[in-house]
Amino acid sequence: MAKFRRRTCIILSLFILFIFSMMMGLKTLRPNTATFGDPFGLDLFPDLRQRTVHLGEKIDSQKSDKVNSETNTKSLKSVEIIMKPSKASEHNLEELPPLNYYLHVFYYSWYGNPQFDGKYVHWNHPVLEHWDPRIAKNYPQGKHSPPDDIGSSFYPELGSYSSRDPSVIETHMKQMRSASIGVLALSWYPPDSSDENGEPTDDLVPTILDKAHKYNLKVTFHIEPYSNRDDNNMYKNVKYIIDKYGNHPAFYRYKTRTGNTLPMFYVYDSYITKPEKWANLLTISGSQSVRNSPYDGLFIALLVEEDHKYEILHSGFDGIYTYFATNGFTYGSSQQNWAGLKHFCDSYNLIFIPSVGPGYIDTSIRPWNTHNTRNRVNGKYYEAALNAALRVRPSLISITSFNEWHEGTQIEKAVPKRNSNTVYLDYRPYKPSLYLELTHKWSEKYSKERAVYALDHQPPVS
Repeated sequence: MAKFRRRTCIILSLFILFIFSMMMGLKTLRPNTATFGDPFGLDLFPDLRQRTVHLGEKIDSQKSDKVNSETNTKSLKSVEIIMKPSKASEHNLEELPPLNYYLHVFYYSWYGNPQFDGKYVHWNHPVLEHWDPRIAKNYPQGKHSPPDDIGSSFYPELGSYSSRDPSVIETHMKQMRSASIGVLALSWYPPDSSDENGEPTDDLVPTILDKAHKYNLKVTFHIEPYSNRDDNNMYKNVKYIIDKYGNHPAFYRYKTRTGNTLPMFYVYDSYITKPEKWANLLTISGSQSVRNSPYDGLFIALLVEEDHKYEILHSGFDGIYTYFATNGFTYGSSQQNWAGLKHFCDSYNLIFIPSVGPGYIDTSIRPWNTHNTRNRVNGKYYEAALNAALRVRPSLISITSFNEWHEGTQIEKAVPKRNSNTVYLDYRPYKPSLYLELTHKWSEKYSKERAVYALDHQPPVS
């Protein structure tokens, strides 16, 4: 019996020694962070590293291996959470406000910087001389010198950006989407032409369309007064736009009261070209007519003076817009005339598109033009313009602008900035997103009101 007990004690002792040896061996296999640094991969996730260290500080070193095991399990779960994109960080369109495709905004893709364009474009805008030499001599001349000195009275949150930067385009689309804007009217020059700085813009259209589509935005074209614009090359350019971009899902089409769904083209400074030239393109009997062809569309003319409305009618245009954000600057941009213009358009089956803006200041490039400055009054000027537009119950409203920084009409985010010579204007005491938020507010209001009065114009059901 005693012999059996001795044998049992020996076996138990050997078993305990074996277990102890195994535990010591396993302990030596565990990484020592003091020697090897963080466990592999944590240096790639700084947030995770901080979380792991924070958890480690809470663990009492005297606690059992069970506690350590549970903590390691929690850490592994946190790795999975970090590596798997959260819903909050993902691009979720359902969480963004609904779009209003009857609200358009004028968009400019003409900005450049050395990183993407090899030089600054448009931010270094020259100071324009007054046409009267006696007045011109009283003002400075020269060009702006970016990045701190730009041709604007405000300074963008994105800095002196390039319109070719995909991240900038993406940010712009997000901002428009947050404002419930459904359509951007893209400033456009033909591929064989260029803007005032000699820079091409058509090559950016595919990227803008793709980025817009990602956020369910639509793109229409704001055709600029390129060199020698006439009925012949306008036909070719409209054909080019529709052939090249017409099948893209972001290409904008407007459904008319008659049920037709057609592309829309804003035509800036349309009054430069004589009505008979436009009639060649825009009337059924015209020699270059697009009517009832695959290249038909809705062509919207810029109305500046009151007499232009009759020229627009004889030209064959489908509607008018007013563009300028300066109330009182032109007949068309004077809000007191909008009711009369809407009545004229209704009488001749034209689309009336009033243009609203947050303010106006172009003295960074036209220092002599202070009389046309319109103070933003912390958003009140913008809301008054939107209210005036809604009162005439328009089919569409256009916003001047998303990013025309030279004329201070932008609703894009701006930030406080100063240099030795300039203190830039900003949106304080409100956030840089003030005008996007106001746009969202009025977009919803317009959408609700339009739904009501659009029903009033529905033909009776037979």
